[in-house]
This record gives sequence, structure tokens and C-alpha cells, in this order.
Amino acid sequence: MLDSKQCQAFLAVAETGSFEHASLQLHLTASAVSLRVQALERQLGQMLLIRGRPCQTTPAGEQLLQYLQRQRFMEQNFLQNLQGKQANSEFIKVVIASNADSLATWLLPSLQHIVIQQQIALEIRIDDQSLTHALLEAGQAHACISVEAQPLRGCSAKALGYMRYKMVATPTFIARWFKHGVSRQSLMQAPAVIFNQKDHMHQNVLLKLHGLTANSYPYHFIPSSEAFVHAIHRGLGYGLVPDLQLGAALELGELVEILPEAQTDILLYWHHWQQQSTPLQQLTQQICQNSQRFLHPV
Repeated sequence: MLDSKQCQAFLAVAETGSFEHASLQLHLTASAVSLRVQALERQLGQMLLIRGRPCQTTPAGEQLLQYLQRQRFMEQNFLQNLQGKQANSEFIKVVIASNADSLATWLLPSLQHIVIQQQIALEIRIDDQSLTHALLEAGQAHACISVEAQPLRGCSAKALGYMRYKMVATPTFIARWFKHGVSRQSLMQAPAVIFNQKDHMHQNVLLKLHGLTANSYPYHFIPSSEAFVHAIHRGLGYGLVPDLQLGAALELGELVEILPEAQTDILLYWHHWQQQSTPLQQLTQQICQNSQRFLHPV
């Protein structure tokens, strides 16, 4: 059997990235933490951590990390069902993996009532909507918002609705870069605004419509949903913006849709473990119901 103290030490190092931080978390010396991890490695006959700054898990260590994180979530769910609250806390902790655009627009308004009523302490983990389900699979989230339709083993998935994106720019930007119209040639010259390296939506649209690859046009990486929209409003570039963030900008003429055929609808799904605590069941009901006020229907 795995030794719980050794596993606790390994988990602390893997999640904090160092023996020093793990020692503070566990109220032990760094050498004591190291000895426990070494003992666990000897028992399993595998190196679990690559010692460095930060420490990283080996393939075997990653498997153990995911197992221990799932085990921790199962224990939390059990205690919440049994006791109604987290131990030593008036709040119930729920971890949700979400894409940044959902967090910036509809997620919190959809959850605010149940979060306040049930005293839920949210932990939101941000990743691209095509990758959030990996956090659920790894046991790092109770639920996630994803573009994946197929649920993981032991999980359920429900379609929430479409998030619509429109390609927009300011009139001043258009006058400078697209004065002769939006064409393959002008798109190769004009700077785009893209969320980050994991965001392939802009790239996929230009590849489909104009055969342009990512290295054929300039772009800014702005990894914040709010700053992303501000960058386009300030004329730094053009980009795909959720209609939920456009507000009245199109009607007021502050922004102009430059490529209507680039409109993209992303179908979002709510994934969660089938074995849910009662608060998470209530949260699931709320998000499935309230998201319909913001997203385009399936």
C-alpha cells in the first residue's frame, strides 16, 4: 500500500514546484519532505520527480499525481455529502476549468445565485476550451466548460449553447489596413489580435477562408479576454470577439464587422463527474439553465 505521508509529500512538491514550498505547506523541513519522496520512489521503483526549478513530474510521477488528485477530489465530495461543508470551513470548494471568454462574459452571472446561496468557494482554472477537459480527466477540476462533446469515462456532458464570435476592427484601423477591402493580400499585412499560442480559432478561420497560415501575417498575443477587446478598440489590430463582449460597439460604429463569413459559433459543453456532491448537482442545474440566457441555442 502507498504510504499516505509519503504521498502527501510528493503531492505537495508536484503542485508547488519545490521542496521548500512543500515544506512550508506541510510544516516540515525540506529535508524531511525529500526523504519521504525518496522513500516513495524506492517503494515504487520509479523516479517520480525531476529535481529542478521548478520540480517537474516524470511520466510515472504524472500518473501518480493524477491518481492522488482524483483521490483527493473523491474524498472532498464524500465529506461534502456527509457533512454538508468542507472540514473546518463554512464554504464548499468547487473547482471549475473554463475558457477565458466564458469567465469574462456569462459564467459568473450564471452561477452567482447558487454560489452565494450555498456558500460555494469557487476556484476557476483557465485554459483553452479545447483543453479544459484534460484538467477534469487529471482530477484537477470537479467540472469544466469544453468544446468536446464526448464525455470522459465516469463523466457526463451536456450542451450549453453556442458562443458566437465576429471578426471586427475600428473604422480607423480599417481605413489604414483595409482601405481597398479585406483580401488575402491585405490580411497578410494587417496585424491581428490573438488570445495566446493555444488559441487556433483565428488561424483556422483565415486558413479556411483565404488559405493563410499563422506565419503569413503579423499578430499580437493578448492573453486576457478584457485586454484583448481593449486592444482591438484601441486599434492595435483586428480579431474575433465574442458578441457578448461587443455590446453596442457595432451599433455605435466604434467597431465594424470586417469579414461576416468569418463569424464562428463555438458549441460549449458542461462536463462533470457522474458522482457529484449535492452542491455540485445544484450548481450543474443552475449553469445548464442560466447559460441559455447568454448563449445561442443549440
